[in-house]
Amino acid sequence: MKLTLFDILIICAYLASTIVIGLVMKKRAQKDKTAYILGGNKLPWYMLGLSNASGMFDISGTMWLVTLAFVYGLKSIWIPWLWPVFNQIFLMVFLSIWLRRSNATTGAEWIATRFGKGRGGVQSHWIVVIFALISCLGFLTYGFIGLGKFVEIFIPWEVISPFVPFEVAPQYVAHVYGIVFTLFAMFYAILGGMSSIVWADVIQYTIMTISAIVIGVIAMNALTDHPLLVPEGWMNPFFKARLDMDWSNIIGEVNKKIISDGYSLFGIFFSMMLFKGVLVSLAGPAPNYDMQKILSTKSPREAAKMSGFVSVILMPTRYFMIAGFAVLGLLFYDQLDLIVGNKIDFEQILPSAISQFVPVGFMGLLLAGLLAAFMSTFAGTLNAAQAYIVNDIYLKYLRPEASRKQVSRTNYLTGIVVVAISVFFGFFAQDVNSVLQWIVSALWGAYVVSNILKWYWWRFNGAGFFWGMFVGIISALICSKLFDFLDLYYFPIILVVSAVAAIIGTFTKPPTDEETLKSFYKNVKPWGFWKPIHDKVVAEDPSFERNKDFGRDMLNVVVGTIAQTALVIFPIYIVLKKVVPLGIALAIIAVCFIIMKKTWWDTLPKDNNAG
Repeated sequence: MKLTLFDILIICAYLASTIVIGLVMKKRAQKDKTAYILGGNKLPWYMLGLSNASGMFDISGTMWLVTLAFVYGLKSIWIPWLWPVFNQIFLMVFLSIWLRRSNATTGAEWIATRFGKGRGGVQSHWIVVIFALISCLGFLTYGFIGLGKFVEIFIPWEVISPFVPFEVAPQYVAHVYGIVFTLFAMFYAILGGMSSIVWADVIQYTIMTISAIVIGVIAMNALTDHPLLVPEGWMNPFFKARLDMDWSNIIGEVNKKIISDGYSLFGIFFSMMLFKGVLVSLAGPAPNYDMQKILSTKSPREAAKMSGFVSVILMPTRYFMIAGFAVLGLLFYDQLDLIVGNKIDFEQILPSAISQFVPVGFMGLLLAGLLAAFMSTFAGTLNAAQAYIVNDIYLKYLRPEASRKQVSRTNYLTGIVVVAISVFFGFFAQDVNSVLQWIVSALWGAYVVSNILKWYWWRFNGAGFFWGMFVGIISALICSKLFDFLDLYYFPIILVVSAVAAIIGTFTKPPTDEETLKSFYKNVKPWGFWKPIHDKVVAEDPSFERNKDFGRDMLNVVVGTIAQTALVIFPIYIVLKKVVPLGIALAIIAVCFIIMKKTWWDTLPKDNNAG
């Protein structure tokens, strides 16, 4: 048993706090569906931003980032562009504003404001609902298994089993732990809805910030007494066409890790990553907890602030911790237990380092924070799944006139059913892992074209949206079976095929009805190819002015991405005690913030209807 009684009491105190939050927020959440799903649009932007950041501070992602920092050093700051992390900059600059102007409750409801209620609108609505639900189930299923495996390292089952009135096969121990902590997340998420999630995330972020500081300081102290042995290029964030990082004389096994990752041709990898990342970012947020946080803000202005705040509070804290764990892993590599299934698993660096180097009390705090990170992601994803089922299926098709009490009960029942299904899938994870991950990755690959065109081209209709996503999904499924390499490299194939399907689908059906297009254009005010609709709107309202902010928005995206990258790298330099690079990074941040104060903050819409 690696935890002391004091550590366990800290974890129990955190779990108890989530129960209290759920009970306190229950009454507020029962007011109506908006109060439950979106917190009544009354939560301040900085709390929603902190909550969104907490949801991104997940266990599996943090373990992966620690591994990247260990293996690739400063070059690891670019690899998360695979997600891409800079999509938050596109959101803060313009897309959060556009999305929030819809006053929709979910992404599927938003689709009706763009494509109307005809056949094309219905098709596009259903494909978004299906996308959202499969994505949510996929994340819930594998999230709770990952959590269980993480807990198992610190609380071996042989310590618990004497107090449990049933036997558990070794392969299902992780599932049992996962279910226990899932029930806590389910409790507060189902009872209190979005308000519960946000308040629980405030506690989680506080815990993780303290934990990050502790880990970073421990690493810095260790670095004072021990030399850091790393290969040439590890300390340099810049790169050439090839990675050319040789670990042979330090930790030879790392070279195999680099080959298996497929990042050796780093220049090509980065170019493809940037190409895909920009397109994914232009498409806007996927229908998950990130979109729900945007829709939960009070106004378009606050939506933009919330999205911008995420990078400011997430990156420095998270990367101070990541750098700390990576440095500890490098300094004391021989002391870490990284063997899993008779081979080295570098993703064990984080849990092994916690076990070895975190002092009593702080270990409980750190584990409580990482458990909270899981619960934050789980609860946010569960809330999104509930929103789509209740708002876009139950209220839209089954019982539009449902009473407040019926809606509340349906929210509870839906949450329980969704969790039960994800747990059921989890017990067959070894069998369905490849299938579900395949489907989820295919959905994400197919998401891009249709969701770009919906914003920027007036002629794009619901039929084009449906066929673009549907054919994109099928092509992604086929490509993932045909090609045995990173999906990043066959992304252009999916892009072209889904684009052809989207355009053909668009021109085989008439345009979206004129009133829907005019209403959308006047309300959202996107830039792009909207001239025919703009002319009709101006004919009715000569005072209307089109969005002329494309150039400024693109400038802000570039400056914002530079600032975000500097926010990632400066805490790493703090841990490594590199004073000059740290000063340069802070200077870049300061310059970027000064520029964006004038070009972004001062130009944000003043109210819900402002452009």
